[in-house]
Amino acid sequence: PISSLPGETGNNEMGLVFGLQKPSSSLWEAGKGLKLAENQLYSDFVVHEIGKEGETIHLDDFSVPVDKEDPPEEIFTVLSPEEKQRLEDLQLFKNKESSVSIEVIEDTKEKRTIIHQAVKSLFPGLETKTENQDGKKCIVAYHAAGKKSLANPRKHSWPKSRGNYCHFVLYKENKDTMDAINMLSKYLRVKPTIFSYMGTKDKRAITVQKIAVLKITAQRLAHLNKCLMNCKLGNFSYKNHPLKLGELQGNHFTVEISPGLMDEVKQAIVFLLIIWYNLTKCVWIFRAILQSNWNEAIDLILKPRPGVERGSLVKCREEWARTKDPAAAFKTLLQKRCVEGQLLWGLSKYGLKNIVSAFNMITRNYRLMYIHSYQSYVWNNMVSQRIEEYGLRAVPGDLVLKGGTAVHIEEVDVDNYTIHEVVMPLPGFDVIYPKHKIGESYKEMLASDNLDINNMKHKIRDYSLSGAYRKIIIRPQNVSWELIEYDDPKIPLFTTDLDKLEGKVPATLARGKYKALKMEFSLPPSAYATMAIREVLKLDTSIKSQSQLNTTWLR
Repeated sequence: PISSLPGETGNNEMGLVFGLQKPSSSLWEAGKGLKLAENQLYSDFVVHEIGKEGETIHLDDFSVPVDKEDPPEEIFTVLSPEEKQRLEDLQLFKNKESSVSIEVIEDTKEKRTIIHQAVKSLFPGLETKTENQDGKKCIVAYHAAGKKSLANPRKHSWPKSRGNYCHFVLYKENKDTMDAINMLSKYLRVKPTIFSYMGTKDKRAITVQKIAVLKITAQRLAHLNKCLMNCKLGNFSYKNHPLKLGELQGNHFTVEISPGLMDEVKQAIVFLLIIWYNLTKCVWIFRAILQSNWNEAIDLILKPRPGVERGSLVKCREEWARTKDPAAAFKTLLQKRCVEGQLLWGLSKYGLKNIVSAFNMITRNYRLMYIHSYQSYVWNNMVSQRIEEYGLRAVPGDLVLKGGTAVHIEEVDVDNYTIHEVVMPLPGFDVIYPKHKIGESYKEMLASDNLDINNMKHKIRDYSLSGAYRKIIIRPQNVSWELIEYDDPKIPLFTTDLDKLEGKVPATLARGKYKALKMEFSLPPSAYATMAIREVLKLDTSIKSQSQLNTTWLR
């Protein structure tokens, strides 16, 4: 603990600890005056992914790798908007045309070559040929390999010397990872499944993370920067492998918090709090899946949620509740690549008689999120019981990791361990449980959901729970803090990666009537900064609640 805070900056010597304990009474009194920034200005909550080699991911380079195999830049402008729309409709089988003809106005070999390249590059699955039609030279686009060609980009057009995957950094503002990927796939006219990533990121934030995509050129991705809203792509490279969920080492957070009682916060800046995993409706969806109650799972995804959403999604849910007609509900959606759209498309295609196939139309990463949410829900409850029963000390029967393998603490060894080494299992078929009474609590909780702790394998492989281990207490790394004074509550207080690339100079902050606490720290995967701050401040962090706060307290 820090005995005093004489200055207005801090670093790792703070010893900021995230643990399983309520904050002290002095911090709680100070915390009552704090308001979270991230639900007022999303720019007050910034997340940088930490890669599998321990590097912090930044967007700091817009350049495209030089490759003689890439077509000229003209491919992006040679086709008219009308021609692009006809080609997209052909590519996606949206009309009965078997081909699309594009008249060559400037009939030269170079011009024809560029049009050929434009069609093949921008519309995966289409091939081209040159024909004379009514005395005019035309480029004819057609499907070469049926509907499967859309999911499998042409192999012969990709240089053998180049890695099959283009890795890039995605910078996004106020948009979650899957929404960003759905947007990219729409612009690129490919399926979202060809993208891979190490972890999902919050919506109400500025986030920076690594993405990989199969056989899409850096040149084509970079061109999207001209039309993307709230997203930028950069730091391109070619690799021979995709990215996998969970490969990241964690995330680095920069958070702005405005205190109502700053003097008291200065004296209580070191605190303990519970790292809760993020809980959403996903918990109940996956519980229904585990119980093979597919109708309930579908209803949980599609039923109306009053006051939570707006626009076509509300109409979609209302139509589903009224008619249970997937095709009719699907038509009401403007953004059809969302989870609801994917599920409704599956139900339209397969019907209720093949409901599992319909459900599998949801992107796999979303379905994995349901699994992880249920496991986290159980973990949270069991950790609460563990701390209530045994406190913040290692006890016989607890679990610790040795070389990646979980073992029980025996009575004779208990003094060799601290609470910082104790782990608790996410439920699954490949984990062991504590030997004390919390092990029995796992069994009872799963049984209350009609699940057998000794049989966590689902008949559908994707929904089997293998399990994992998480430490009860996480100590953040790379911790620093700074007190900032300002006058305008609507301006960002620090520069982002994009600001730096665009040469924007941060505003000079003179002494002002408002004060903010800027905190930076790194957390491992599955430890959520938003949940941590919520526990410290004892706040409702929902958008609805935060939007009702007086702006003089918001930062």
